[in-house]
Amino acid sequence: MPIYEFEGKRPSIGASSYVHPTAVLIGDIVIGEGCWIGPNTTIRADYGKIRLGDFSNIQDNCVLHGMETTLGRYSHLGHACVVHGATLGEHILVAMNAAVLDGAVIGDWCVVAAGSVVAPRARIPAKKMVMGVPAAIVGDAPPDRERNFDWTHTKGYLGLPKRYREGLKEISLDEVRAQ
Repeated sequence: MPIYEFEGKRPSIGASSYVHPTAVLIGDIVIGEGCWIGPNTTIRADYGKIRLGDFSNIQDNCVLHGMETTLGRYSHLGHACVVHGATLGEHILVAMNAAVLDGAVIGDWCVVAAGSVVAPRARIPAKKMVMGVPAAIVGDAPPDRERNFDWTHTKGYLGLPKRYREGLKEISLDEVRAQ
């Protein structure tokens, strides 16, 4: 897995976290415990610190970059999200192909709908759902997200670091062809 020190700053990865071998980590990054970082994700902390809270997951093809970036505990970035210099609270869901741009602040328990773009310096209060380009508040986040903490995404992704450490095995093309 490509992990790079940049200007004397190195990534730090929680012992119980999993980072896919194709993910790229550069610079001043802290990945908490129990996190899952998916294939082809780039976390590039060459302009500021990037902090990922415990038990969060960054799914395939995401990019985290820009000035200081924070993702709170138990949060989810769906496939192909971009978070650029923003602060996201705890229990956040940023759905697939969404972007959260420079200086945006998103409160705890929020949902950013798929394909949405949260504008630079936007402020989203806790427990809201945003949607659109630019993203606007369309209502409250589904109330069952908070009541039923073991909702599907969290429950499934909490188990992935262990499953991947124990069960992922790279195989050669020859092994596949031999089947």
